[in-house]
Amino acid sequence: MNIGMIDIKKYYNVEEKFIDELFFLQSELLKLQKYISDEKLRLAIFFEGRDTAGKGAAIARFTQFLNPQSYQMVALGKPTAREKRQWFFQRYLKRLPNGGEMVFFDRSWYNRAVVEPAMGFCSDEQYQLFMNQVIPIEEMLVDDGMKIVKFWFSISSIAQKNRILKRLESPLERWKVSPVDLAAQEKWSEFTKYKLAMFERTNSDKSPWIIVKGEEREYMRIQAMRYILSLYDYTDKSPDVGLPDKKSIIFYTEEMQYKNSFHES
Repeated sequence: MNIGMIDIKKYYNVEEKFIDELFFLQSELLKLQKYISDEKLRLAIFFEGRDTAGKGAAIARFTQFLNPQSYQMVALGKPTAREKRQWFFQRYLKRLPNGGEMVFFDRSWYNRAVVEPAMGFCSDEQYQLFMNQVIPIEEMLVDDGMKIVKFWFSISSIAQKNRILKRLESPLERWKVSPVDLAAQEKWSEFTKYKLAMFERTNSDKSPWIIVKGEEREYMRIQAMRYILSLYDYTDKSPDVGLPDKKSIIFYTEEMQYKNSFHES
């Protein structure tokens, strides 16, 4: 990309080696956003992963320069008393994209697949009902024209422990640490069990699981951006967008073939 006299460094507080690629991909995301808006398309991206895996930071990087009028970021808290009496999916469905919108979910209805059962926040009956209903719902949405992308951001047990400790030490980040975060290390195996069951039972051709892995968080975000851009043939798309690194963006079916290289659990 010819950036002329633009001082792009002022926009980023990251390692210099990532700056040019971030600028390029975020410029392409703006083209994609306009294309989705013009064509009245619907894109929902689920950012899932263990606590401290970098879901929120990845969304922040995706949306850093997007037009706020054409996207939403959804991070739902605990359900209200009224919402607890509703169908589980109800409060999520009403936050799905309208025509021309991109919606970024910082955790999604897949809370019920991993966090809730691992922490004892739902009954086994509720868990099984969710697992039976979620794929038919997603397939109906995809058949209706919505694109659903399900990212799982990978993290090792050691990296998670270090990030939790770092947040606890910072008065500016301590608010990010929840009781679930504090239990994450103790319940690592329990989370792993439910995570693997989620992959096995909720992966489908129409809404596959995409595992984002790597040692450098910024690199992981860049590859996730590149994957989203690769899904569309949008107006004025640069031929330099290319495809993401196959070692960092792994479809669940492929991940199973390379199970020994998946160091999260």
